[in-house]
Formats: sequence, C-alpha cells, structure tokens
Amino acid sequence: MPVTLTPAEVRAAVAKLPRVRLAHLPTPLEEAPRFSAKLGGGVRVFIKRDDCTGLALGGNKARHNEFLMADALESGCDMVVWGALVQSNNCRQTAAACARLGLECRLFLSMAHQKTEPQGNLLLDYLVGAHVEFTDAKVGPELYAVLAAKAEEFRKAGRRPYYWNPPRVVPLAAVSYALCMAELAEQLSAQNVTPDALYVSSAGATGAGVALGKKLLGFACPARLICPMHWPWHIPTKMADDANTAAERMGLPHRLAPSELDADESFVDPGYGLASPAGQEAMHLLATTEAILTDHVYTAKALAALVADVRAGKYRPGSAIVFIHTGGVPAIFAEPEKVLPGM
Repeated sequence: MPVTLTPAEVRAAVAKLPRVRLAHLPTPLEEAPRFSAKLGGGVRVFIKRDDCTGLALGGNKARHNEFLMADALESGCDMVVWGALVQSNNCRQTAAACARLGLECRLFLSMAHQKTEPQGNLLLDYLVGAHVEFTDAKVGPELYAVLAAKAEEFRKAGRRPYYWNPPRVVPLAAVSYALCMAELAEQLSAQNVTPDALYVSSAGATGAGVALGKKLLGFACPARLICPMHWPWHIPTKMADDANTAAERMGLPHRLAPSELDADESFVDPGYGLASPAGQEAMHLLATTEAILTDHVYTAKALAALVADVRAGKYRPGSAIVFIHTGGVPAIFAEPEKVLPGM
C-alpha cells in the first residue's frame, strides 16, 4: 500500500514535470459565514477561490495550462489548436496563455445552442488575439476529431501544432489539481480545519486531479465530483485512468479504482451549458450573501449539489465543507437570461 504523502512531497513529485508559471497561486481559502448561516444545518462552508487564478479573469484552466503550455513549449510547438463550446472557459484561458507565451492560438468553437456575438468568454478570446472559427461539431469525440484533423493540416503546412489530444493533455492537466490539493491541505491545516467533504464541478481533468490529490495526501473526507455534462463513456473509469496516468507521470505508485470516485451526473439537467433552477438558486444565494459569483454552466450546479446535500441533512452541525470554485464567470455576461430568469 503506497504511503500518504505530505504537501511538500507532492510538490517534489510535480517538480519533475515541465511547468511554466501562469496562475496567481496560492489562491485564497475563504470561509463563507453568511452563506453558511442562510443555508442552515449548522455547517461551515469554505471556498477555495480558483476563480482568482488570474490569466484573463481566472478559473481552473490557469492551473492546467501551467503544465500543458510547458509541454507545448518543450515539444517545440509554435501554435495551439483548441476547441470547446463558444462560451468555453478552457478556450478563453488557453488563448490567454498563448498570448502570454507568444504562441499562435487557433480556436474551433462548437456553436451548439450558444450565440456567436462577441461577448463573455468569446469576447476575451478575440481580445487576446485568438483566431476563431465556428463549427457544428459536438463537444466530445466529434470535436476532438476536428481538432486532430486541423492540427494535421497545420503540420503539413510546416507548422508545429499542439492540440487537444485527450490521452496526452488530460493527465497533465490533472497533475495541476493534485498540486492544488497539496495547497488546500496546507491552508486547511493553517486554519485548523478538518474537512468533512469537498465539492467541485468536473467530469474530467480537474476532478481526476482532486481525486488523485485526495488519495496522495490522505484526505479522509469524500470528494463530490459534480459533473456538468454527460460523456459517451463511463466517467469514473475515465477519470480514474487519467488520475493514474497523472500519478505515473509524477513517478508515484498510487492508483485509483473507479469505485473511489464519486462522480455525480444527477445535476446536469436540463443539459450541458443550460441553467438549472437549483443552480440558479444556489448562484443567487452565494452572490447575495458573500458577493462571490458563480456561473450557470459549471460552478452553480456543483454549488447546487452542496446546497441539496446540506438541506438533506447529510452533514452534522459543525461540519466543514470545502467548495473548490473553478471560475467561469465571464459566461454570465453572454447569457444574462440564463442567470436572471424572467428578465
């Protein structure tokens, strides 16, 4: 059985990998007393403010990109080929990282049900100099195939593209959240807090990293990975595979089984990118009590899961619950009708 590591030992393992500093770290860990009081149940809620990572208004992808962009530079790449929905936080922060590092950024954005007016994340994509094209390809394997084909076109034209190749990029991105968990462990210790649960919005790299970090550091509490979308694969199996590949790249023997990941898909409805009534309520509760903003696609739905669990009496009074805020706020400016129902 692999031994539990200290935060310093996790950092030492991560230090073996190429990394370029892009994020404002460590991000704050703040208690939310007015939110907790309004929520009821006698719990204490703490928010890990990864919405404050910087790099074009913050979010979890700033951590990811410290390792992905380092991989691109070490591979001799001169451009990045990326894609997701029009209002993608991933694409916004990747475009910003490219601007910071002098790499050309080509974005292929799936229109789905989102508007293409330059607002929210898309406005920032343009502002930091990304080249944007729209596609009807669905986010997932269909869009990944488009990105691979575009990268091959650029390669044949003499360029050296780095692209969204999941087996390569997802485990590297997961490493960044194993490192985040080491940062969180130290902050909790400094505040003399033992967490009873962790919540984060993820069905991919961030959640895989949180689960890996939890195992590496010996967190005894559950980590609730609230999925913002359904994928055409078994999410716990894929996340465990990515976590295990991340551990391999860190030179560590720790491994996760799918059964160790609490990946909850029950808060996705009415669909990926669409606001839910529970998410809207949770978003407004946090905004009006703490002036901390979430987005309707990702973080509000994870916050809704936290609210639902507390109201269901899942945690005893005095419990400490940590919400890892992964950002995403620019999207609310593009879709105000989903943030303020009835406007």
